[in-house]
Amino acid sequence: MGRIFEVRKSSMFARWDKMAKNFTRIGKEIAIAVKAGGADPNGNAALRRCYQNARSVGMPKDRVEAAIKRAMGKEMVNYDEILYEGYAPHGIAVLVETATDNPTRTVANVRMHFTKSGGALGTSGSVAFTFTRMGEFKIKNSGLNIEDLELELIDFGLEEIGEDSEGNIIIRTAYNEFGHMAKALEEKKIEVVTAELTRIPQNAVELSEEAAQDVFKLIDKLEEDEDVQKVYHNLK
Repeated sequence: MGRIFEVRKSSMFARWDKMAKNFTRIGKEIAIAVKAGGADPNGNAALRRCYQNARSVGMPKDRVEAAIKRAMGKEMVNYDEILYEGYAPHGIAVLVETATDNPTRTVANVRMHFTKSGGALGTSGSVAFTFTRMGEFKIKNSGLNIEDLELELIDFGLEEIGEDSEGNIIIRTAYNEFGHMAKALEEKKIEVVTAELTRIPQNAVELSEEAAQDVFKLIDKLEEDEDVQKVYHNLK
């Protein structure tokens, strides 16, 4: 019984850690969105996107509103968005998006994670060119026909459409068409679960299960870092 309880408790703490990390990440996104476009979601598309993404991870509305108030306050934290590039073990390319109020701390921590995991932090431009920036929308498949939806959205920047493992519809657009598609989905009253800018690897690399675990150890460490927003890689 004790062992089962320990496993369940560990799983519970892992869920809490992930939830806390998601709330912190979205809180920073809210701060950045408010600074750039104000606190009214009706006139700030980035902030509306934060609301959508907050709902998708179960972030309560009062916490979202509290984050907006903090972003408008005198003690507002200014975050620098910095992209780091490097290589995980076995030559896997890794991009690390961060939002930080202390770049010196952040670069030291990111470098440490790479080094301790057998990878190496690279210079600006060393890896990013192997990824394509795209807009990605996840929408609920509430009886939608994917072929009809494809025809309906192709004039709004649609480049890729498909389903994920949970049956949600995934839509991808070119980076500069992200706002165009967001507006189209909003006007068509299509429910968006998440909307974000992402980075898609142009070529994926396949590794053995053992070698892949070396890469995932680095990714896990990076994702646990409080300054890290997102991690991308080209591991297949």
